[in-house]
Amino acid sequence: MADEPIDFRETLKNANPNFRIPKIELKLSRGVKILIVVIALLAMSYNMLFVYVRPNEYGIKVVRIGIHRGVQSHFYSAGVHLVIPGLHEMHRMPRDIQVLELTNFPSTAADAARKDKVAHIQTSDGFFVDVDASILYRIENPYLVFTKIGPGKLFEENGIIPKAEPALKETLGKLTTEDFYNSPRRVKKAEEARDRLNQELNSKGIRVEQVLVRYFRYSPEIQKNIEEKKLKDQLVFTNQAAARAAKEEAELKKIVQEGEVIVEVEMEQGHAYVTRKTAEKDLYMRAKKAEANLLVKLAEAEKVRLKNDALKGLGSERMVGLKMADVYKGLDLIVLPSDGVAGVNPLNLDKTLKLFDVRKGGDQ
Repeated sequence: MADEPIDFRETLKNANPNFRIPKIELKLSRGVKILIVVIALLAMSYNMLFVYVRPNEYGIKVVRIGIHRGVQSHFYSAGVHLVIPGLHEMHRMPRDIQVLELTNFPSTAADAARKDKVAHIQTSDGFFVDVDASILYRIENPYLVFTKIGPGKLFEENGIIPKAEPALKETLGKLTTEDFYNSPRRVKKAEEARDRLNQELNSKGIRVEQVLVRYFRYSPEIQKNIEEKKLKDQLVFTNQAAARAAKEEAELKKIVQEGEVIVEVEMEQGHAYVTRKTAEKDLYMRAKKAEANLLVKLAEAEKVRLKNDALKGLGSERMVGLKMADVYKGLDLIVLPSDGVAGVNPLNLDKTLKLFDVRKGGDQ
């Protein structure tokens, strides 16, 4: 059962019988009505006499009646421009980058409506490949585009589209089946296609900025064969890389072993050098120590010799006397005969020396 519209007035009356909806009457004065009519006429006049060119557009004026009839070579930039109906026409063209997509997966309704959506290219070795490509271009001179191609979207329909696929066939068709998998070669041929398009379209006011090959696909059978061959090539490359890696690893092990041997030899040479230097140091120390001991012994012998020589001279008697004097110091009392031949007079030093056979009789 369909929903029926709700009458809010009846609902409010049923809820409150005394409720009355006020009636609003809008009365406009004559001056306000005239003002509204004037604003409406101004709006209509603006829409009829002025055309707004957007920032991403060119404006091309066509004069129908007057002295300078025809397409004006001067194109208009963004802004509002006067166009008199019946005398002038303003055509607008895009100024920014345009994209033509040759693909089976179009993103716009215009690309989807085209019959030839993808570039069908025959390679140099006789196989066919479907190429998805994007052509980036822009209108460089709208006057040339308008006069040589036409207004509206004719710059795409009669300008870029008829030239795109032939240029791709001529340049990409020079590649072999396997060359399509070689990115540098594929990009180089895409750049050649761009240059070829510019040779034909620059004189018409269009410049192609870039040709991008996004995707390519062969028939299922050829695609399978190519993939199998690529897998085999990759396996060969893998084996070659593994062989090179094994060789490099063996070379690395050899270098490591040689390095270890060199380190061990250098370490042994270092130990031998340390041992030799230690032995030389010990020999030097022992030699110097022996020389020092010899000098000490010689000095001691010389001391003894000099002492003996000193004791043999005149001073030896006096030394003995001094020693005897020291002996006498320790005696408190000594009794000796003082008379006769053997008498001892301690005060007679000369006799005392003779007594102890230090001095011979009469010797000085």
